[in-house]
Amino acid sequence: MTPLVRLDGVGFAYPKAAPGRSRFEIRDLSFAVASGEVLGLIGPNAAGKTTVIHLLSKVLTPSRGEIFVEGEPLRSLGRAEVARRVAVVPQDVAQGFPYTVGELVLMGRFAHAPGRFFESAADARVAREAMRLTGVEALAGETLGRLSGGERQRVVLARALAQEPRLLVLDEPTAHMDLRYQAECVGLLRRLNREQGLGILLVSHDLNMAAELSDRLLLMSSGAAVTMGTPEEVLQESTLERVYGCRVVVDKHPATRRPTVNVAWPDR
Repeated sequence: MTPLVRLDGVGFAYPKAAPGRSRFEIRDLSFAVASGEVLGLIGPNAAGKTTVIHLLSKVLTPSRGEIFVEGEPLRSLGRAEVARRVAVVPQDVAQGFPYTVGELVLMGRFAHAPGRFFESAADARVAREAMRLTGVEALAGETLGRLSGGERQRVVLARALAQEPRLLVLDEPTAHMDLRYQAECVGLLRRLNREQGLGILLVSHDLNMAAELSDRLLLMSSGAAVTMGTPEEVLQESTLERVYGCRVVVDKHPATRRPTVNVAWPDR
């Protein structure tokens, strides 16, 4: 079966480095996300996670290797075609964005008719369903500046769902949410994954959430893959301590039996 997305020996280097720092680059990165799979992308700061998101969404272009989307080279696809297949949920939307929730979610439909000035009845129906799924339907008339961080995060997720993508790329999806909405967001992602076969690339610093949601994990460090496998295979104490540079304790969640990672605080 053709994967939704495949990176084959991908390399990329930024043209300049910040003062006092070496130039960052992605080195020989290969992985795939299948239909109906959740792949968690984890790693410390400056591992390359955000760069991978930009490469998948065609914001950046690989200097080596190839990215395929449903078997087609990403470089051969226009931006609207990429957006119909891959939707990115960033950590937040820029402040001062002068639109209502309903208008922002409808922007997710642009990729389906980029030359059109007005949305159709079908677009409005898809947008309403996306808002219902994410629990923001009652906020449709509100401006983004009046929302909390967690509410904005759910609105951005609704916009991505309105794109009707095959692959959903999530950048720290629960970063601004309280516990209730974290649980609801995780439940929604599971339903979309299981019922619609939506592929998900979950980029997260939260190792425990990544372990709970993901079928496989890809651990990156300094622009390269360290290891990939099931959460149990990847979340090994020795591996995490080497990559993150701190002592950790890996246990199992009492209910789900998935791995849980806790820092062994140095003052204890």
